Amino acid sequence: MGKLIYSMITSLDGFVSDADGNFGWVAPEQEVHEFVSEQFRSVGTYLYGRRMYETMVYWETAHEEPDQPPFIVEYARVWQAADKIVYSTTLNEVTSERTRIERTFDPDAVRKLKAESDRDLTVDGPHLAAQAIKAGLVDEYQLFVGPAIVGGGNSFFPPDVHVDLDLLNERRFANGVVYLRYSAKEVSA
Repeated sequence: MGKLIYSMITSLDGFVSDADGNFGWVAPEQEVHEFVSEQFRSVGTYLYGRRMYETMVYWETAHEEPDQPPFIVEYARVWQAADKIVYSTTLNEVTSERTRIERTFDPDAVRKLKAESDRDLTVDGPHLAAQAIKAGLVDEYQLFVGPAIVGGGNSFFPPDVHVDLDLLNERRFANGVVYLRYSAKEVSA
């Protein structure tokens, strides 16, 4: 059975993007990229909202850009090797291999996907993740906390949800990013 992991870069004050939708305040450097690539090798399926998919689809062709460093090419290969499910009512077609569109997020379908998977899954994007968290589907939370306070924007966590956590792992990177990995104990709304 695969675990459902929610993992994103977040500001110290808990936002994945600022009030204008920007997230460039914490561009991962080589050390973080290499760590993320290693963490995501176990992922067989990414669950995306439309906006997150449109951000991440860059990795479909990132390896084709001239003079890409090896760590960028490696992350692109890891991303390309996984299946992607995009939850969107507006997206009509996808521009990456191994990708399909679902019109609605169905918690029971995700439970079944987890139960039948021999690899982990991720839920990516705060709005889609909020649905998975509220349905009690998220098994692990992996935060890459960047050294910035942005004062508002898209929150990593949804409001009105309580999840008790166990700290599994932590790591500090030279660029000031701190990785925190938690498992969920229980979920109550």
